[in-house]
Amino acid sequence: MYLVVIAWVYVALMVAVAEAASSNGTLLGAVLTFLMWGLLPLSIVVYLMGSPARRRARRAAEAAEAESALAPDRGDHPPGDAVPPERVEP
Repeated sequence: MYLVVIAWVYVALMVAVAEAASSNGTLLGAVLTFLMWGLLPLSIVVYLMGSPARRRARRAAEAAEAESALAPDRGDHPPGDAVPPERVEP
């Protein structure tokens, strides 16, 4: 996936350079070309291509949370107070 992203940015950059170097082109036109043909569509495609991975990570986190909530403490010590009692000097 990263190869497609790098290639798309390269092509959009070259089109923007050609726009800036053209006798009829402007620097503002080159910037807008790079943003509108390069970064905007690319960000949408990367977001859509990454949604299965985000969904998988979210489900794994929810499963780990559910497992930790249901699993008992597997330590050797009996459960005690969360806050130790305050020691009183005699």
